[in-house]
Amino acid sequence: MKKGSAIADLLRVMAKLRSPKGCPWDREQDHMTLRRHAIEEVYELIDAIEAGDDHEMAEELGDLLLQVVFHCQMAKERGAFDFEKVARHLVDKLIRRHPHVFGTTKVKDVDEVWANWEKIKHAEKKGTRHERPSALDGIPKHLPALLRAEKLVKKARKAHLLSESKPRRVANKSAMAKKFFDLTQEAQRHGWSAEELLCDEIKRRERNLRKAERAAS
Repeated sequence: MKKGSAIADLLRVMAKLRSPKGCPWDREQDHMTLRRHAIEEVYELIDAIEAGDDHEMAEELGDLLLQVVFHCQMAKERGAFDFEKVARHLVDKLIRRHPHVFGTTKVKDVDEVWANWEKIKHAEKKGTRHERPSALDGIPKHLPALLRAEKLVKKARKAHLLSESKPRRVANKSAMAKKFFDLTQEAQRHGWSAEELLCDEIKRRERNLRKAERAAS
């Protein structure tokens, strides 16, 4: 195959793999069968970043990019969207959400950057089926339980939905980490999954927070 730009070559290779004379494995995949692979690739990329290994980082970024072009090719085949549309949407969004770089908006710090980002994002989705009427919307449901809990707490605090409990005295971060580990060990001793327990508690807390939000409005 004659070489062109790397991106153009990548898209052509992916189309060939999915063609009738392509790879049987690639041809039988769909969005659902691939969905877990993207998660695995992200975790492998994080390992490479934390190891400070540029070679591995470049390879893992390539593997993650493969997931993008794979989904784009499948979407193109069913007439939904293609790589060009995805890239164009991203470019437009980055410009639109950085008016302090590409426009005349003035910001004094990162907090104002984030505040503007949220306002612009809210305006983009308003009146569409992707609108987020609740301050708690937008947390990916497949996040690991602890990360999901952190995001729920952050959003609830920001919306003043969470009453702050009296802080328990913890000596330091190491002591806090030990408590997390000990709780995991205790749950396992009872035959429970700490992950599942926290997931169930998050669902219960979120239901209550949403109920309080509706009552306040």
